[in-house]
Amino acid sequence: MLEEDLLYVLALQHAKGIGDINAKKLIAHCGTAKKIFKEKRNLLEKINGIGSFTIRHLTDSKNLIEAEKELKYIQKNNIETSYFLEDNYPDKLKHCVDGPILIFKSGNISLNKQRIISVVGTRKITSYGRIFTENLIEELKEYNPIIVSGFAYGVDICAHKSALKNNLQTIGILAHGFEDFYPKAHKKYSAEVENNGGFITDFWHDETPLRENFLKRNRIVAGISEATIIIESAEKGGSLVTADIANSYSRDVFAVPGRSSDKLSAGCNNLIKQNKAAMITSAKDVVELLNWDIGTKSEKIIQKQLFVELDESEQIIINFLIENGKEILDNIAINCNLPIHKTTTILFNLEMKGMVKPLPGKLFEAI
Repeated sequence: MLEEDLLYVLALQHAKGIGDINAKKLIAHCGTAKKIFKEKRNLLEKINGIGSFTIRHLTDSKNLIEAEKELKYIQKNNIETSYFLEDNYPDKLKHCVDGPILIFKSGNISLNKQRIISVVGTRKITSYGRIFTENLIEELKEYNPIIVSGFAYGVDICAHKSALKNNLQTIGILAHGFEDFYPKAHKKYSAEVENNGGFITDFWHDETPLRENFLKRNRIVAGISEATIIIESAEKGGSLVTADIANSYSRDVFAVPGRSSDKLSAGCNNLIKQNKAAMITSAKDVVELLNWDIGTKSEKIIQKQLFVELDESEQIIINFLIENGKEILDNIAINCNLPIHKTTTILFNLEMKGMVKPLPGKLFEAI
């Protein structure tokens, strides 16, 4: 990206009250971030969702002044940037409506044609959670996945360290800028992580790890990967927010079950019980659910029948799924004008014929 273009993207990112969704609306309307700042105010106000309050923050002269300072930091410290319309922006994150318009990267990150999974959970990891995380990542080593997490205490740092131990690329998604480091106790791992992956953030260099920033960064954790794995979680926790975000993106969510008496398994058990996550008990489950084992895939899923005959209702559902991709049960029933109970039966029949694949979260997709 040209220096001037990056300057205006930074100015747009800095503008209060805009956010990534409205920023993308403005860019889509005007073409570039620079043109937004050159556009007449009355024309911007006609954009859906963009009112006078938003425009007032957008036209604040401080945006460009602060953007110039941030640009100098980026240049001085050789920070890599990824704009959401550029090829070097994470592919899966492009499909998230609230994905950052601009992210900052450090290290040796390579996301091209890679399997990416996010591994998250409680900060108070138990020996059960630690052993499961270590075994999971070791057993997934042959598939060479990138391991993403939030670099926090507990499950996060266990996942990063396990990835490093198995020579896998690992990426920490930070809730602050590159001038800070949280938790400071994990700074000792930063060099090794940067040599075998790196860090990503959408926060400017001097932003600190405020509480709300951790929730905001979770959309990157969920959006950058094809699946999010919750190792351990209490009944409430940040990893459950990440699971909800991943579900909203129609991404796979997996959870590790625990005993009903274990407080740090309550969140995972609830996700499974509420059909918000598929239960996994080993790396093999992850491989099968994500269809990574291509060499033996034909042995692990129902074969799609050749020249299969479909009745009218089955054909309606198949056509709908082919056109719309992954969809939840309720939406399939509504859009195909079929009752839920009948839709469930038809989907089961289509699964038996090898035409449909069920996914976590009551999602289905055509094969």
